[in-house]
Amino acid sequence: MRKPRGTDGSLLPSLPWTLAALAFALAAHVLFLPAWITGALVICGAWRYLIERRRRPLPSIWFRAVLALTCFLGVIFSYGSISGVGPGSALLAIMAAMKLLETRKRRDQFVLLFIAIFLVMSSLLREQYLWSLPYMIAALLLIVTAWLRMSAADQETAQQSFGTGSRLILYALPLAIAMWIFFPRIATPFWAVPIDTSAGISGLSDSMSPGDISSLSLSDAVAFRVNFEGRIPDARDRYWRGLVLYRFNGRTWSGTDQPGGGIRVDDMVDVSGDPINYRVTLEPTRQQWVFALDMPVAWNLPRTRMTPQQSLFRVHPIDQRVAYDAVSYTEYRSSQTLGDPFRRWNRSVPPGSNPKTAELARQMRDDAGSDAGYIDAVLRMFNEEEFYYTLEPPPLGSDPVDRFLFDTRQGFCEHYASAFAVMMRSAGIPARIVLGYQGGELNPLGGYLIVRQADAHAWTEVWLQGVGWRRIDPTAAVASERISAGITGAMFDGIGAAWGMSAPSAMLHRIGLTIDAISARWNEWILGYGPENQDRFMEWLGMDDPNWRQMLWTLISIVIGIVVLISLLLMLRYRPPPGDRAAILYGKFVRRAGVEAVTGEAPANYAKRAATRSVIPSATIDAITSTYLVARYGPADPDSMRELEAAVARLKKLPAHRTHAEYH
Repeated sequence: MRKPRGTDGSLLPSLPWTLAALAFALAAHVLFLPAWITGALVICGAWRYLIERRRRPLPSIWFRAVLALTCFLGVIFSYGSISGVGPGSALLAIMAAMKLLETRKRRDQFVLLFIAIFLVMSSLLREQYLWSLPYMIAALLLIVTAWLRMSAADQETAQQSFGTGSRLILYALPLAIAMWIFFPRIATPFWAVPIDTSAGISGLSDSMSPGDISSLSLSDAVAFRVNFEGRIPDARDRYWRGLVLYRFNGRTWSGTDQPGGGIRVDDMVDVSGDPINYRVTLEPTRQQWVFALDMPVAWNLPRTRMTPQQSLFRVHPIDQRVAYDAVSYTEYRSSQTLGDPFRRWNRSVPPGSNPKTAELARQMRDDAGSDAGYIDAVLRMFNEEEFYYTLEPPPLGSDPVDRFLFDTRQGFCEHYASAFAVMMRSAGIPARIVLGYQGGELNPLGGYLIVRQADAHAWTEVWLQGVGWRRIDPTAAVASERISAGITGAMFDGIGAAWGMSAPSAMLHRIGLTIDAISARWNEWILGYGPENQDRFMEWLGMDDPNWRQMLWTLISIVIGIVVLISLLLMLRYRPPPGDRAAILYGKFVRRAGVEAVTGEAPANYAKRAATRSVIPSATIDAITSTYLVARYGPADPDSMRELEAAVARLKKLPAHRTHAEYH
């Protein structure tokens, strides 16, 4: 028998709710999905609503099959894979769109709402933002309300369905909280979900080509947050070391630094002064470089080592937010001896590249008479001559260092770091470039330091005999405010306009700091609730060093207790109403009369039967029946109820009734 394709309009009252639930579930993915996928779901949803409204037939199975295959191939073409959060979310959206075109009954709507729940949950695989919790609660509430609307009676309003859905979520909330707190946590996840690789994350690159970028935008995205134990270093000492670039091809700086076998921090760095203890909460970078205050000597991030270039390198890319403790010294001396391979790498300049710079470097070095004097002379040149710091420098062509030093003289930190390093190498002094961040803004609401992507910075290190690697920041010679106040401070000090920056409103900035402080607490207390925090919470509850079995039994006991408590509350809420007082008294009268009442029998008919079979006088039976009818169905009258109670009470003085068998 051929399956009907037509619709009868029976889903019209509940279909808009299902479509609204799907749209709200997809909202968290719109910014990460290709536009055509969102468009496909919107078009299919509108098409399905018109079909139901106009009682039109659904698309044929062949059309749906071809459309589904086309969309599946489109997902593969867009992502190059079907594995990961991005492709998985796209396939869920396409699945919902295709299911809409074959939805005939309510059970098909149930499937659509299940897909909506998966869409909401999959958004948490990308990132658990501060708004994720209210979004998830609102989405689940809308989905549950849509679910209830499918089976709602005609007289039930949407407000009533919404109230029922709210109560259901409130009943489930204690169970969710208990499982979140007490479920045994492990240090590593059971599985790893591939994160989208189609969208880039702003941050530092592993190479640098000054002159290729003619405009640098400032991003206020957070790179990491830092909580210090004790004194916070001055802004000019806040150099957050990242990766080191030491290979130069005449235009681009790069580095392929990896941890060296058997090399220890103690062998590379000599420290002095007081240590600085702090905790870094690093946002995802999808890179392997770990940032720390220059110079780190200790850290507790697993699988992280210091490279021969004094960078912290992690074995696995940082694709999730991580927190680690570190100890650094701002007064240090590193690599006082330099091996021949490192000396060659850090003095190498491609032959024939930037010839004007090479000639100027040799001349200035001869005039200075020493390496230290030459360094001071180059810094004086940047400071005294007409060099300008700007985020919108003119582009540089071939021999970019020559063009920068002799023509444009405008640029930002990487222009100055690159030019300075090339001048050092051209004079035979080993030099390299360090990429990281400089400065940071103190959030007074949370007492921690915010380091943003706008604080990204490049500086230079030169190697001097008997001293080792020494940090030189040529940007400080041109724009000292950039180093002493940082990007954010410089903007509010009024010098941002000279650098091509626009200072934001102070009020909006304070609002941003407030939101960031809340986000930091969210990250620490909610997203950071791992094995360590769970152990501390268990100790606070009196459970010292519980193992996973104890945790599991604790969870089971608490869940059972919550279920029992909720069940009792529901029993009290939905218990049957107490029986009518007049009906209870009439039941006592029937039992005393000894004549079984027939279901649905009127009291008057029962009185006629009982008068011939019961030991109770017929006049008493008639009087009690009349009093019962007045008390039960007449106007509310306390006197009638008291009269009925008295009449039934007098029956106790009569002799015991005969059983039904004694009449036969």
